[in-house]
Amino acid sequence: MNIVLFGPPGAGKGTQAQYLEKKINGFQISTGDMLRNEIKRDSDIGKKIINDMNDGKFVSDTIVNKLIQTVISDPQKKDKLIFDGYPRSLSQAKNLDTLLNNSNQKLDFIFFLNVNKDTIVKRIEKRKIQENRSDDDLKTILKRYDTYMETTKPVLDFYSKNPNFHEIDGTLEIDEITAKIDHFLNV
Repeated sequence: MNIVLFGPPGAGKGTQAQYLEKKINGFQISTGDMLRNEIKRDSDIGKKIINDMNDGKFVSDTIVNKLIQTVISDPQKKDKLIFDGYPRSLSQAKNLDTLLNNSNQKLDFIFFLNVNKDTIVKRIEKRKIQENRSDDDLKTILKRYDTYMETTKPVLDFYSKNPNFHEIDGTLEIDEITAKIDHFLNV
């Protein structure tokens, strides 16, 4: 079973992905974590990523798609993928479809966690304190949210036509969101 969780930064994708990872014995594919790992390695890609993230921009599709391709081609992860924060653009969504088709896989569920800007700001301010993330300052949060909403509108339109697409109110409590996801998964 392959699942996409998408929504603005701070929508709770990571929390739900961690839950699903245990629930379906899957693999959480967090592009944010993958990008932060490149930064920690201080690679050339990592330096480009940190500049983009600090400016509130999204990392280029070329970089992200290359990282995703490596994961999808891993036979141990076949049909056990939980995408957390990917795709963020229409080209990434189309790339994901192509990569999955090329490896005889498909998306079984697509969950959009819809959350307003005020809720996002409160959550990320809390996360900044708890997780000490450098990409969580207020100015960057607001820019990332606006960029996200602008960039992912085509992704939302693209996926909303899919019968496996489900929009969930991301302002609900964590356990309520989890229960809604479980309902759709029939588990």
